[in-house]
Amino acid sequence: MGLSKDSTISSLQDLYGTEFTAADVRAWCNMNDCAYQTVTNKLTDYKVGRGKWNLNVTEKLEQTYQAPTAIPAVEQNLIPAKDDTFVSFGNFSDIKKIIKSGLFYPTFITGLSGNGKTFSVEQACAHLGRELIRVNITIETDEDDLIGGFRLVNGATVWHNGPVIEALQRGAVLLLDEIDLASNKILCLQSILEGNGVFLKKIGQFVRPSAGFNVIATANTKGKGSDDGRFIGTNVLNEAFLERFPVTFEQEYPTAATEQKILVRIAASVGKHDEDFCKRLTDWADIIRKTFYDGGIEEIISTRRLVHIVRAYGIFNDKAKAIQVCVNRFDDETKQAFLELYDKVDADFVMPIDTEVPF
Repeated sequence: MGLSKDSTISSLQDLYGTEFTAADVRAWCNMNDCAYQTVTNKLTDYKVGRGKWNLNVTEKLEQTYQAPTAIPAVEQNLIPAKDDTFVSFGNFSDIKKIIKSGLFYPTFITGLSGNGKTFSVEQACAHLGRELIRVNITIETDEDDLIGGFRLVNGATVWHNGPVIEALQRGAVLLLDEIDLASNKILCLQSILEGNGVFLKKIGQFVRPSAGFNVIATANTKGKGSDDGRFIGTNVLNEAFLERFPVTFEQEYPTAATEQKILVRIAASVGKHDEDFCKRLTDWADIIRKTFYDGGIEEIISTRRLVHIVRAYGIFNDKAKAIQVCVNRFDDETKQAFLELYDKVDADFVMPIDTEVPF
């Protein structure tokens, strides 16, 4: 007997109500000369457990999802603000060209920590007036975090778009920050990285990418893990996932001249016009980096840490203290070596001495 899906469901409901078990379905199949697998395939949308079905489940979800007042739409401007201290360098012009083209062209940016990978993407969008949605990836990030899922709102179960769907629909740039911290759950983005949109299976809706949508990922590694242990928590990413990024940019630290320009702007923003101090900081960092690349030390001073030092100088009005509190994150031996090296770079520098601070 070839009953339709609606006829099958209606017949089951007449006999057993809205909730029934595998035993009920088998009994119905015997009465109607139907295959058990054929019938259960028609009940997929209503399955609530092993050998259990509830005809009210899908109906409830559809009704709450369609409620227009469940999650009111909020108009918001997602274009990043321009930062007056920003100085372009490295791959900035290439990143800007990709975003400006409006073409879908997933881009992978790799480089050591604190060298402006994320900041450059944000400022490229700011200069082009493009919306940016940034997602910080962790090992716990899953499909629900990225694509979306059902949420309880005012006692009703409603669908809530994740950041990926928001970016798709708005034609925004999706920035996946620290992508190499992800687990294999990130593979839910495979079809999106092909530019084909995504089918939201939980609500039966296909979302196509709007014009201008693009994906940019940043990472400290190339998705192959960290052999030296510097970036604990990074994972080996699926090769098929990495292949969906046509280009990879290797971001280096800025040159000493560019870095000095950055620090001078930061210093001015905190009321400190001290070009000499900024130059000595960049010279100091340059020596440390060269030693690091030669294998002489295991730590490095990033551009971000130099910015921290300049801002600390603006707060404490004390260069020695600014440097000390910002290198305290390193182990005692490394911290002492960094302080002694700066002492050689800056003849006016006085090594900080820990003292009791009166209340």
